[in-house]
Amino acid sequence: MRQISICNTVEEIDKKQWKDLLKSSKHRSFFQSLSCFNFYDRLSFLESFVVAVNENDILKGVIVGYIQKDGGRIKSYLSRRAIINSGPLLASDISDEALKAILSACIKLLKGHSIYIESRNFADYSAYQDIFRQAGFIYKPHLNFQIDTSSEEVALQNMGKSRKRDIKVTLRDGAKIICSPTLSDIEQYYSVLEKLYANKIKTPLFPFEFFKKLNEEEYGKFLLVSYESKIIGGTVCVGLPDGSLYEWFACGKDGVYKNIHASTLATFAGIEYAYTHGFPIFDMMGAGKPDKDYGVREFKSKFGGEFVENGRFIFIQKPLLFRIGKLGVKLIKKFS
Repeated sequence: MRQISICNTVEEIDKKQWKDLLKSSKHRSFFQSLSCFNFYDRLSFLESFVVAVNENDILKGVIVGYIQKDGGRIKSYLSRRAIINSGPLLASDISDEALKAILSACIKLLKGHSIYIESRNFADYSAYQDIFRQAGFIYKPHLNFQIDTSSEEVALQNMGKSRKRDIKVTLRDGAKIICSPTLSDIEQYYSVLEKLYANKIKTPLFPFEFFKKLNEEEYGKFLLVSYESKIIGGTVCVGLPDGSLYEWFACGKDGVYKNIHASTLATFAGIEYAYTHGFPIFDMMGAGKPDKDYGVREFKSKFGGEFVENGRFIFIQKPLLFRIGKLGVKLIKKFS
């Protein structure tokens, strides 16, 4: 007889089983690890959460995420959302009952804490769509962009000629990749990223605390672009050994210096790091909704990878506040 039990705290989860599941699951990523949970838990501006499910005392699923809020009192109240980066970590033989149980437990745990829950999938969960739907989640198409970095030859062979040319010219004319940046370097990088989010992306950026603390961790890889003794861009990556390397944040001062393509060199630094350190996939993460224009999509496509639609699952806990929040985001982007 199957016995299903839920863990609502990190202390309740068997750490060895978690580590083993992280090695064997086809949905595995850094974002589902104990290290990632502990990192979220160290940040003052996020509320971390974890839920796990056991079948007959064997760990079959783990959900790791954080609750994020923006701005002052009112905006904070209207922007509460629970984010599950990369989706749940699932065993290949998890039962429908166990998956239903962990999704229900997650919803219950977050009740009153967030307006909606969003699972940003970095792997294929199509086999589980019916279970998510039965639990109240809505599927939304969304693209990721992935590059084969199983070898240097493969990665460079697939890369577009214009990208190779831009990289060559940028390095020739004096730009450098900084692999071990100082705190001052990271502060300069954050300034470039902050301007990008304010002027183009127009969505909230994590405080500097996030980048400072991530740099203190062994798994946080900062690859910054330097030119004329200044940091003009870079990429921030995380990953699991033998798994995907994820480009969490990337930016560059493009069009400012002649022949210096900062964003291109930043992303190439991540690709190069992936194929030289045993990461078979370099995941550039979000590439927008398939049916909507997304400027960054063209930039990413010239690196020679492929678009993958793993989508997102969304559970709306507060429908009215969700609609108000969406309207607010549209107005901010329109008038800012």
